[in-house]
Amino acid sequence: MTIQFVTFGMFIIDEFSFADEQGKPTGVTIGGGGTYATIGARIWLPPDTLGMIVDRGSDFPQDIQNQLLTYGSDIWHFRDDMNRVTTRSRNSYRGEYRGFEYITPRIRLTPRDLERTRLTRPASVHFICSPTRALQIISEIQEIEGWNPTTIFEPIPDRCTPEELPSLKAVLPHIAILSPNAEEALGLLSLPLIVTKSAVENAASEFLKMGVGKENSGSVIIRSGALGAYVTTSDRKGRWIAAFWNSAENIDKVVDVTGAGNSFLGGLAAGLSIANGNVYEASLYASVSASFTVQQLGIPHLTVDSDGVEEWNQDSPHRRLEVLRQRQDREIENKNH
Repeated sequence: MTIQFVTFGMFIIDEFSFADEQGKPTGVTIGGGGTYATIGARIWLPPDTLGMIVDRGSDFPQDIQNQLLTYGSDIWHFRDDMNRVTTRSRNSYRGEYRGFEYITPRIRLTPRDLERTRLTRPASVHFICSPTRALQIISEIQEIEGWNPTTIFEPIPDRCTPEELPSLKAVLPHIAILSPNAEEALGLLSLPLIVTKSAVENAASEFLKMGVGKENSGSVIIRSGALGAYVTTSDRKGRWIAAFWNSAENIDKVVDVTGAGNSFLGGLAAGLSIANGNVYEASLYASVSASFTVQQLGIPHLTVDSDGVEEWNQDSPHRRLEVLRQRQDREIENKNH
């Protein structure tokens, strides 16, 4: 069986601290951009069709192990090293400010890590890094004869600077999907950090002019929070895909946006597999995956009923997909009148 999706993002144990707790951790949860992306794909695909390497240290908590296994034991390729601790980060909140820092050493993943595992040669891969490191990942992929995965590149926020633009231009011809968020896109292009739909559309157009994908066959998807996501290719008109929770009456559903962009891209990879590569259709799956991630601190909750039907946060992904698709159809219809 072909593995449909693998991420090179890391597994991280996230600690949270808030200002009124004087900086002490107020809880730990499963984290890491790779983990969120994997769960975003898992919402749509069975566990034996996707995977992620998890580096377990000597301090790996049993309750986190148990929680991971609820999503399917096939997903996780565990690597154990009792001589080190698990990668951890601290998310600190001070009013509107959110800080992020690693508090233990991290282990980066590369395509070579997939060799001699069941995850070798997946149909699509996801990586969160600087454009410079993306070039290294692409180079490793090209070393493996006959493997041409769909490459989904999510630039890391603190490297979305004008200095990285030359490396970005060098890697773009090898990228199937470039997906920064709106602030990251504007930062890379030295544009004012004022997020509007027109600014996002302009940024996407600038990236396309640089040549995304082999023979300009790639896509640009700029994730823009409550505005939705702008999806465009060189041969089709750009389209806005709505955020699932995008109105005043359901704003209380958005508890924490950590990992929403990562899970969007995991959902996108799953959608590409289901929708035969149609990036616009796949973006609907992506938006629904993000909608489950923002409902709580940490990753969404999976339950399976007696008939084997999966629910996420006590709701059906397919129901949300249909709601979103109908909403999109109405918006297109209204524009045409």
